[in-house]
Amino acid sequence: MLQVKRRQAIDETTTRDQRPETVEATNWQAIAMSVTARHALTIFALSLAACFSQGLRAQTPSPLQEWQYSGGIILARLFQPDLPKYRTIVGLAADYQPAYDGSRAYRVEGGPVLNAYYKDAAFISTGDGIGYNFLRGDHYQVGASVTYDLGRKMSLDYANLHGMGNVQAAPVGKVFATWVISRKLPLILRVDARQFAGGTQGAIGDISIYTPLPGSSQRFVMFAGPSIELATRHYMQVLYGVTPQQSEASGHPVYTVAHNGTAAAGVGFSATKFVGDHWLLNLDAAYNQIRGSPAHSPLMERTHQHVAVLSMDYQF
Repeated sequence: MLQVKRRQAIDETTTRDQRPETVEATNWQAIAMSVTARHALTIFALSLAACFSQGLRAQTPSPLQEWQYSGGIILARLFQPDLPKYRTIVGLAADYQPAYDGSRAYRVEGGPVLNAYYKDAAFISTGDGIGYNFLRGDHYQVGASVTYDLGRKMSLDYANLHGMGNVQAAPVGKVFATWVISRKLPLILRVDARQFAGGTQGAIGDISIYTPLPGSSQRFVMFAGPSIELATRHYMQVLYGVTPQQSEASGHPVYTVAHNGTAAAGVGFSATKFVGDHWLLNLDAAYNQIRGSPAHSPLMERTHQHVAVLSMDYQF
């Protein structure tokens, strides 16, 4: 179907060489950024929880926005150059989202959260797979990862997908880049591209912008932002097209995707509540609209879709 230093260490960094009155004068944005720096990996874990529970049964894209898988991680190095060497988060997640993209039916499913991160360089996670940031700076990261896609099974909605055949599971290669403007203007731009080695055998990409929200505090952090998704014709044809053979078997009219283009657009919201020093309560929510050629497919039952993911995690 989502970090950092312990609170005491961050408090020392925040107060070092600052007079009390200076700290008190900090505005909401600086507070939000300080908290985000402390808990960037926490937000990352939130995104991983959402991504994994989604991956239990759905192909990409999904109503969850791509930036939510690693939201906030770029801020860790910007605000904390001395990141801990190893960070680990485990937990359990549950999600509510469509059975597959374009489905009218919704399901509730869950699964474990597991994430291990080495500084701001390498990671192994249930959501983003196995990856490495080969270019790293205070304001940017560029990397690659290998993850997976579980495809789409007719059994998810036999009435609508009967005769369409299964979309097979496949490994997915991903490249991505993230850039944050500055400490004072924490607007984050993320772009990515994914190539499927099997299954749809196509490619998709995302362009996203997100930022911390007013109301964030030392114990509660929020992010939000929009995203647009582009896909190749081959990718969209496999998921949303209907061949003559499939038409004969399913009863759906023949449908051919004409060209590459926009596949979806939406907006996402992520929040984390810190419970004690180690426990985290995470929420991801997103609204997505399937657009372009996929929206006109005879397989499409609903173009407007949403998702909610809740997880309880432990960081150590």
